[in-house]
Amino acid sequence: MSRFFMHAAIVALSGLLAASAFAQEGQGRTRFILAASWQPAFCQTNQKKPECASQTRDRFDATNFTLHGLWPMRQNYCGVSKEEQAADKDGDWRSLPEVKLTPENAAALAKAMPGTQSALERHEWTKHGTCTKLSADAYFGTAVRLIGDLNASAVRELFAANVGKSVSADQIKAAFDKSFGAGASDRVKMSCRRAGGVRVISELTIGLSEDAVAPGSADNIGTLIQGAGRTSFGCDQGVVDAAGF
Repeated sequence: MSRFFMHAAIVALSGLLAASAFAQEGQGRTRFILAASWQPAFCQTNQKKPECASQTRDRFDATNFTLHGLWPMRQNYCGVSKEEQAADKDGDWRSLPEVKLTPENAAALAKAMPGTQSALERHEWTKHGTCTKLSADAYFGTAVRLIGDLNASAVRELFAANVGKSVSADQIKAAFDKSFGAGASDRVKMSCRRAGGVRVISELTIGLSEDAVAPGSADNIGTLIQGAGRTSFGCDQGVVDAAGF
């Protein structure tokens, strides 16, 4: 199995698990998931990828959450040809159609999503963005805005202040509730992975309501979280990995 196919399979599995984990409890209903990666942890096991080989301790993604994707629940590849679906599933992302963005959105996405160096944005648009009824420019503009809300919160402050240290689920949940209102942490799942014998925090998947992609919507992430369904938090603690291998 090629390295690219393995990475594509891991990306697909992480999305499937995240989607299946969100329960539809109470009045809230999760319609979208914002997947926020901790890039140093991702790079521990993907050191040869361009965005990882070029990462430094003073780059944005060393101390901020990065955009993995904005995923509609249980909808993939809307209107996408079988050939493009096959290329995407094989990890041949550079063969997918180029995503057309304004210069401003392209620059913002390159900062928020280092994986653009590996054509991650083509994969995300092909598999997920096509099911949002948005243009590519609006889809990625929305996703970048939401990851910006997360990075302006106490959650990001907690992670940045504890690089190289372990943080607990209770600390992270408290930061979510502080930033986005009581109960916000009930709409979040944390994923961890083993890297060098250490359990590191790799990703947060955050449930959002259907208004995440509503035409003209400028709702902040807190409002969208509160309209989502509850889920279990997942990993109970992990290390906030530092950039570098």
